[in-house]
Amino acid sequence: MVNEEYRLRSLPVDTGATGTRTETDSMGPIKVPAEHYWGAQTQRSLHHFAIGEDRMPTAVYRAFGRVKQAAALVNAAEGLLDLQLAEAIVVASGEVVAGDLDAEFPLSVWQTGSGTQTNMNVNEVIANRANQLLGGELGTKTPVHPNDHVNLSQSSNDSFPTAMHVATLLALRDHTLPQLDALTEAIRFKAEQWVDVVKIGRTHLQDATPLTVGQEWSGWAAQLRDARVRLEDSLTSICGLAAGGTAVGTGINAPEGFGEAIAAKLAELTGLPLVTAPNKFAAQASLDGMVAVSAGLRGVAVALMKVANDMRWLASGPRAGFAELRLPANEPGSSIMPGKVNPTQQEATLMVCLQVIGEDSIVAAAGAQGHFELNTMRPVVIANVLHSARILGDAAEKLKEFSVEGTELDREKIAEHVDRSLMLVTALSPHIGYDKATEIAHKADEERTTLREAALALGVSAADFDRIVDPATMVGDPRRDLGLA
Repeated sequence: MVNEEYRLRSLPVDTGATGTRTETDSMGPIKVPAEHYWGAQTQRSLHHFAIGEDRMPTAVYRAFGRVKQAAALVNAAEGLLDLQLAEAIVVASGEVVAGDLDAEFPLSVWQTGSGTQTNMNVNEVIANRANQLLGGELGTKTPVHPNDHVNLSQSSNDSFPTAMHVATLLALRDHTLPQLDALTEAIRFKAEQWVDVVKIGRTHLQDATPLTVGQEWSGWAAQLRDARVRLEDSLTSICGLAAGGTAVGTGINAPEGFGEAIAAKLAELTGLPLVTAPNKFAAQASLDGMVAVSAGLRGVAVALMKVANDMRWLASGPRAGFAELRLPANEPGSSIMPGKVNPTQQEATLMVCLQVIGEDSIVAAAGAQGHFELNTMRPVVIANVLHSARILGDAAEKLKEFSVEGTELDREKIAEHVDRSLMLVTALSPHIGYDKATEIAHKADEERTTLREAALALGVSAADFDRIVDPATMVGDPRRDLGLA
């Protein structure tokens, strides 16, 4: 059994060198910075793909660390990898997982579509670090070789999609879903707090019949909860791993059962419900699972946009808008208008939602670019999915902390809107007929009188009006709707 507390683990992560050293690959020798652990293929990628400032997400590399650990453990158990070399690879990979080697992964998203250069970046760093742990020299590829040992039983074509899935599952499990849950719970708490506060409803941005603030907020919570469920359901599509398929899905150069064994080991290392993909040809030629997850993130963005927009509309004012909500005043809103406060948290959330919707479009288009045995749009897909997952989780966290939790009601304004609403006439309609009720509403609107005054002028008795047109009786059973009855 490989010991993950290998005796050389305490060696500092530092090459202790300056200048350059020469490393080689199949293209020949190339100079690399001596202070770094990466090798020739990483250096070539830095030269040929210096495109923009978009770097492969750190989460991908840390997930790769788990993949390389699992591969080394399985290869050692199969007798394919010397135990001492496996131990060093496991320890070096653990440092990748811990983030100790984050500075060693500088490559651009805009690279080979299979992610080969990122896979080799990981292989080179782990090999050089493992050799350092074993007392060897960087750049010699001995005793640990990046291809022969770190990449043993693998191809970029199956290891990169495996790392993609692991990184996405971890990001959603550890960040996005918990933050969505916390936001939904905060909204639900407000709904229960305000379950009996009657307000006027609005459809088509026009006055409608009453409901309670609690009912309205419960709708937001339910919409977010449902979107979250759909997102979580999509994760089953990426629990199947391509590992074991190697180059084209046939498993060439991997031992029998490697896919099952590495999936089980990765499940053990990560706590994720990982299994081997039943068909490696589909796993490597498509990105359908990632497309489904991206669509789930888009669904959350759509729901969150509704909530953020409703909040800023209802907080509009403070004197010339709806002004039903009082949002926390987090910072000055204008450089020229003194005292102005804006719904900035909602605005930031809306921009995040738009970004996620746009990124989903990219992922969907990339998912349609599978050709023969491989989809070569993987880097742009994982970059966008991880970015969406991160900013959605962050936006949910900040909206909860800096807006939802501190939001209060302007009860006087809410009551004023209810009292002035013409749509309360809806309650009269079953008693006096639709046409007569319409006449009352039009009369009140045209003459700028109250609904009660118009109704009395058109023959409705005061007693009947006061008995029938009671907003509190027009909202159904809000406590039952929220499950509080």
